[in-house]
Amino acid sequence: MTMHILAQTPLYQSKEFSVYHDKVIQDKNEAKILSQVHIVSNYQSPANMFQSADISFKFAINGKDNEMLSGQDHHFSVKIENGKSITPIIKFGEQLKEAASGEYLQPNTSLTIRLDMREVQKQFNEKGYFTTFKGDKIYKEDFKGVFVAGGTAPMFWDFDNLVNRHELRLTDEDGDGIFETTMILNKQSDQKQTDAEWKMVKDATAFPQYKSPYLIADALYNMSLEEMIKAVEPDSTFRTGKEWAGVWTRDISYSIILSMAHLQPEVAKKSLLRKVNKKKRIIQDTGTGGAYPASTDRMIWAVAAYEVYKATGDKDWLQLAYTIIKNSIEDDMHNVYDAETGMVKGESSFLDWREQTYPKWMQPADIFESECLGTNAVHYQANIVLSEMAKLLKHPDVATKHALAAKKIKDGINKYLWLPDKGYYGQFLYGRNFKMVSPRSEALGEALCIVFGIADDKKAKQIIASTPLTAFGINCIYPNIPNIPPYHNNAVWPFVQTYWLWAAAKVGNEAAVNESFFDIYRPAALFLTNKENFVAENGDFAGTVINSSNMLWSLSGNISLVHKVLFGIKFQSESLLFQPYVPKVFDGKRSLTNFKYRNAILNIEMEGYGNGIKSFLVDGKENVKHVIPGNLKGAHSIKIILNNQQGTGNKINKVTNYFTLPAPNIALNGNELSWGAIAGAKKYNISKNGKWLSQTGDTKFSITDKNYGEYTVTAVDENGVESFAGEPVVSVSNAAVQTYDAEKYATKAIHNYKGFTGDGFIEINTSENRTVTIPVNIAEDGVYVIDFRYANGNGPTNTENKCAIRTLSVNGQQKGTLVFPQRGKGEWSNWGYSNAVKVFLKKGDHKVILFFEDANDNMNGDINQAMLDNMRVIKIN
Repeated sequence: MTMHILAQTPLYQSKEFSVYHDKVIQDKNEAKILSQVHIVSNYQSPANMFQSADISFKFAINGKDNEMLSGQDHHFSVKIENGKSITPIIKFGEQLKEAASGEYLQPNTSLTIRLDMREVQKQFNEKGYFTTFKGDKIYKEDFKGVFVAGGTAPMFWDFDNLVNRHELRLTDEDGDGIFETTMILNKQSDQKQTDAEWKMVKDATAFPQYKSPYLIADALYNMSLEEMIKAVEPDSTFRTGKEWAGVWTRDISYSIILSMAHLQPEVAKKSLLRKVNKKKRIIQDTGTGGAYPASTDRMIWAVAAYEVYKATGDKDWLQLAYTIIKNSIEDDMHNVYDAETGMVKGESSFLDWREQTYPKWMQPADIFESECLGTNAVHYQANIVLSEMAKLLKHPDVATKHALAAKKIKDGINKYLWLPDKGYYGQFLYGRNFKMVSPRSEALGEALCIVFGIADDKKAKQIIASTPLTAFGINCIYPNIPNIPPYHNNAVWPFVQTYWLWAAAKVGNEAAVNESFFDIYRPAALFLTNKENFVAENGDFAGTVINSSNMLWSLSGNISLVHKVLFGIKFQSESLLFQPYVPKVFDGKRSLTNFKYRNAILNIEMEGYGNGIKSFLVDGKENVKHVIPGNLKGAHSIKIILNNQQGTGNKINKVTNYFTLPAPNIALNGNELSWGAIAGAKKYNISKNGKWLSQTGDTKFSITDKNYGEYTVTAVDENGVESFAGEPVVSVSNAAVQTYDAEKYATKAIHNYKGFTGDGFIEINTSENRTVTIPVNIAEDGVYVIDFRYANGNGPTNTENKCAIRTLSVNGQQKGTLVFPQRGKGEWSNWGYSNAVKVFLKKGDHKVILFFEDANDNMNGDINQAMLDNMRVIKIN
């Protein structure tokens, strides 16, 4: 194909954007590739164009979403008087609803927001606590301040991080109960923009050099190489992104798998070891409720570590990584493996921002109990890796054990998460004592199930053909959640898109491969950097809650398009396998020179298109296996000629960006379930104990079953799309619930916080009450659940690492793990329930023991503490 024809013919064209060999066009925005090392772009974020004067916001005591129902906000039209705008005094919990003006904000608009907190203070003074609309109690001693969240900068909807933004805290300077804050809207210095030009200045000749007929591919490859060089800190560890300093377990691990293992192996090793503690366990450095074990996707470290070994052949690294992985999986087997489903508990991998991917009602303990697609794919592959490492190190028993563990996880995923009617896996199992599957797709999990071989060939093809794709890529989850700003929700992440591309190439779906290439090239060219994410709705980088340029996993994915897709380089334990996939749209000759593999340097030429090899020459000699041995040394030439045959399956599911209805808020009064009407709902599905029970067009439902029942409701829209399930409510007789006050079974009762139910409560930590024994008497045989009412004020719900963990045994037999996640910094009167452990108990006396053991170490190591109010034993069957 001549350069003239290339310049005139789009490589890809949709209603939203077009990609040519030397430019990208989206509306009035254009990126021009001037050379392999020079790109210019006139991209302007639509977020800068016209900022509406009609704003929405709500207040948040202690930074929690506790003022009004989800989706019910204050609406105010900003009008300038004497150079500023002031809201009327808004009473906490009473909605302000001004009519929209349709006007736009003036630059640097001063806005003062006023809030009447007198009723809250009155309840604090009279009762000692304030009762929220949900019935939760906020104790006076736990009041840390009131904040405002909203959709117009500097406000944002990230409730968990409101406390970190001083202008979002309202204060009462004169003590009259009216709290205020003043902020600047449409601040010109806050405008979101990227550079207008990228010109390569770093020397990247030490790394593989790529050339092809397609200028855009060459330039973006070089831009990514340069950003890779920038993404190394002075201490020779990876920097996660321009705005994200330091090493993060999952970020570096996914990046190492994508391309950093072979490009920067020593930096990869040092970065991975930075995320190992003194007991040689992998660190879960982020996640809901105090990190591990509410979040457990740290095990992607294992896959990254093995990729480093496969790229380098370093036997010392293999032995060290093996020990760390084995220790970590052994802890996980104790704490988070579910014997009933065969799967693993813990938050969705990388989707660690609670309401961005979960229903708002789910507490950290509920998220611990969820069994998520991506996280389970990670644990499956971690066990496969450990098994393969054990074989290499001559530990056959360990190899067998973890191959079997992997099979159990794989079987669980295919049994509990596969949705035959959708043709892809569901997002996760969720609920309380009985789980149901969320039918949303989860992009990274779907991709990993194909890449890791969890899905068989038939399922893999179905997943690529059926999973929803939107105009600018594959949404992290689909459909989106309403009333939640873009970040994981309503967003595309280029590193996830890369794994999706890998999966599409593996099954030979050329349409999906093409979509992914250009869904990665478009933003990189227009933004002149590898951004972390962008809004699915419009493809813009500025609309997500948090973003960063020079993002490690995004740039690693961009590089992998050349190395691991086009050239199909696959690292094996002792060899290098080539399985190239070149879409027809990229037909032509290309080269990859100075590719380092262990002690060899490979200079590779390739021509044609397709995913089959017609000829594979190494130093002029045919190599029918397309394999390079790991012991090869020196410089060698490889020439590959492809078979010029396109992939066979080309069906994809391109859809409009879509939002479900909000989850219903359910109440139980006597034998009647009720919930508020959801705008747009045509019907409601009622489930009992995780299974569909009935459907109604009403907003109430009568319960006739006298047995234990955990009920929930989903709202169904006109297209038959379901919302998340509302928070379960339980119908149970008083006789089925036994409560045991914790202070009666420990040496020291505490009384210095509020809200406990008995005569006091107890503290558990690594020195006090390491073992708590509670005798119980059971009236009849049956299945019971055991949980604890607790408080943990050691940290916020979204960060830090002080989730308390304990093992539960009954009559000397281990039955499960109980977690006591953080519930708010300093909020020791904020009581909630742990997860529940399910046990079969016979009639008679039993000894329930809660105890601390080595496997219960959290990521903090020192603080593993909670307050226990009481224990419940509930008969559920």
